[in-house]
Amino acid sequence: MAPRHLVRSPNRSAAAAARSENGYYPAPRPRIVVPMETIAGLDPEALNRARISRDPRFDGKFYIAVTSTGIYCRPICPSRYAKRANVRFFGSPAAAEAAGFRPCLRCRPEAAPGTPAWLGTAAVVRRALRLINEGSLDEDSVEALAGRLGIGPRHLLRLFSRHVGASPIAVAQTRRLHFAVCLLEQTDLPITQIAMAAGFGSSRRFNDAFRHTYQRAPRELRRVGRRGGGGSEEVVLRLAYRPPYDWSHMRDFLARRAVAGVERVDGGGYARTVACEGGPAFIRVSAVPDEHALELRVAGAPPAALLQLSSAARRVFDLAADPQRIGLELATDALIGPLVRQRPGLRIPGAWEPFECAVRAVLGQQVSVAAGCTFAARLVAQAGTVIGGRSDGLTHLFPTAPALAAANLAALGITRSRAATLHALARAVIERRIDFSAAPEEVAAAMAALPGIGPWTAQYVALRALAEPDALPTGDLVLRRMAAPGGRLLSVRELEVRARDWQPWRGYAVIHLWHAAGEQAPPRDGERRRPRPSVPHSILAS
Repeated sequence: MAPRHLVRSPNRSAAAAARSENGYYPAPRPRIVVPMETIAGLDPEALNRARISRDPRFDGKFYIAVTSTGIYCRPICPSRYAKRANVRFFGSPAAAEAAGFRPCLRCRPEAAPGTPAWLGTAAVVRRALRLINEGSLDEDSVEALAGRLGIGPRHLLRLFSRHVGASPIAVAQTRRLHFAVCLLEQTDLPITQIAMAAGFGSSRRFNDAFRHTYQRAPRELRRVGRRGGGGSEEVVLRLAYRPPYDWSHMRDFLARRAVAGVERVDGGGYARTVACEGGPAFIRVSAVPDEHALELRVAGAPPAALLQLSSAARRVFDLAADPQRIGLELATDALIGPLVRQRPGLRIPGAWEPFECAVRAVLGQQVSVAAGCTFAARLVAQAGTVIGGRSDGLTHLFPTAPALAAANLAALGITRSRAATLHALARAVIERRIDFSAAPEEVAAAMAALPGIGPWTAQYVALRALAEPDALPTGDLVLRRMAAPGGRLLSVRELEVRARDWQPWRGYAVIHLWHAAGEQAPPRDGERRRPRPSVPHSILAS
């Protein structure tokens, strides 16, 4: 017997039985769940105007579901406009799928930029979404997730229903399924490996979930449309973003801080080593010409690590940001507004791993960018894991907490107090007194309890490694100078007061001020102007 979605009803015309624009045969209407009243601050009529515009800046901010077809799409979908009476709006793919809608096979919701779910949601929901994106529900339960958040599971479900429109399990499963579709379309990985890479644990679970959502087997979707990826030893994925995106700023920021042996930035993009279960892997991220996307290349990683590596790359390159929303809210500030209009695509350059970021922040205290990188390279050479057989300069993994705790740091050229701080940081991570998956304010408090670490370092880690868009390293001398009228230096308290107008986007204001400081730095004799901070003591050193 043919599957239900392939059976033609006697009273259907031949045209109705043909495959739709969205890649599906007609199917029964889904159960409809009442959608959220507003999404990202937009009411239904504003959402409808955005739908009609097909403006790529709205891509990933909301999703359009059509009750007559049972399909949901991205705002940029090229399919025919549906009647307004048949349209529903959702804030995330998980919410649309929880309401019974299927993903469009034409615009591919799984390829949209990450939903900026932290916009307008409760702090506990923001943290829960971050933990889910980091894989906390791949093996643990909702009860365990709620326990990490310090609330009960029922309250967590109520919060997700109110702010996200779907349960935590639905969000996690949608994340896994969408990643599987990307692998099906863009790589040559066998379907069994794709099931493992997407976190399903078995091919049977993957096939059941896939058929339930897409009403077809995974191999059928691979036949529908296949762009092809790299060879068997390299996986190549497209990571979409909302324009504008200032790739040159992101690349140059990371290039000035690249640690020899672990990172390399050149004309081909940003490359680095990463630790995976079973051994080292190598990633490279570059801009895709004429597309609103970056390209992620992964070599040497087991399939089970691909989802986490993809999520980390999205966070490091800040691909879920909504530059239009951020720009509108910062544009009214007399200091930040002109900077935003000049460089509207600036993003927050992330750090690949929180512990690595914290170590480099300590090494960069009260020194220049170059000196901080030199100290980090010496630490890598002394305590990092050596990787052999490569000629591209990527020779080490960054030291782990146990390796750093056992390392003799006398030869690094840093002070004894700074070496003691690094050892204390490593021991705190080993003993789980510092848990980088905790709320940013908890991480900052735990770090500040260590000798030699203050709010300056803790806020920097929150900004670059914990994806906190409102982080503000108030002790940074560059920020205190740039935010002051008349070139004087603001106190820490004065900077905190001045930055209230930038909330909840203080992190983006920080990046704009750092960039403006680099452009103001006077060139040396005979040199052209270079983007370099004029004040040596800067958190930028990390």
